[in-house]
Amino acid sequence: MEHVTCNLCGCDDNTLLYPSTISVEQLPDAVEAFRCTSSLYGKHFTIVRCRNCGLGYTNPRLSAEEIIRAYEGVQDPLYIEEYDGRALTFKKHLERVEALKSPPGRLLDVGAYSGVFVEAAKTRGWDAWGLEPCRWAVEQARGRGLSMLEGSLDTVDIEEQSFDVVTMWDVIEHVTDPLGQLRKVRRILKPGGLAVIHTMDLDSTFAKLMGSRWPWLMEMHIYYFTPHTLGRMAEKAGLKVLKSKAEGRYLRLGYVATRIGGINRFAGRVAAGTLKVCGLREIAIPLNFGDLFTLYATR
Repeated sequence: MEHVTCNLCGCDDNTLLYPSTISVEQLPDAVEAFRCTSSLYGKHFTIVRCRNCGLGYTNPRLSAEEIIRAYEGVQDPLYIEEYDGRALTFKKHLERVEALKSPPGRLLDVGAYSGVFVEAAKTRGWDAWGLEPCRWAVEQARGRGLSMLEGSLDTVDIEEQSFDVVTMWDVIEHVTDPLGQLRKVRRILKPGGLAVIHTMDLDSTFAKLMGSRWPWLMEMHIYYFTPHTLGRMAEKAGLKVLKSKAEGRYLRLGYVATRIGGINRFAGRVAAGTLKVCGLREIAIPLNFGDLFTLYATR
């Protein structure tokens, strides 16, 4: 385990938000804990908040090497089953991107996983690429004819000023050096290029109401932003913030039942059984609890 200081301001003075609910001796299996569809809600290391700038983060935590090894070995077939809901979500996200940046140019999706957003962008005429450390996910995407780079911004050499848009959907909270990642995003953006960062809002009303039961308190999430702290970090990385706004997602009702089951097994079984009997499992619905937001910034 590593002790870290605040990635935004460098301060080592923090206050406890949530104590650790797992021990090093009883770590969850990496395939379960680090896959996108993990249901290990409430399983996390100690979460603190910087007294100086307000950034939330886990401290201490696994090393960067241990974390990247876990992601490289993940397999996540449930994510593929939820393709339709994710495709709807990314279609809406892409429409908002295109409202700020058009016509379609060159786009890189960092942490693209199995390439659902890359595929949506490709369909709309973008020269779309994905960057992903998980070998299984890269193989899934390449199997659908998508352009994928295996690795991360730390390991793959990407030409400076080579992309019109760089996106990070639910990624920034997983990386050990988010400030460094945003600086690399700026480096590969063309002048006037658009950076799009989507993550959880620690200060949202829903997060405050849920407290320690907020579903996003998980081992794989090591940073907890607010629009303010992410905006400050983007500016420190040399980006100009345009706006940030709460944005939800589409999920199949059957998938929602699996998420409920991660919080309460009995409730999840009841929900899944009811949906199956009623034939409603495949219906996708929009969900927005106000605890997810997207920040848009330019180089």
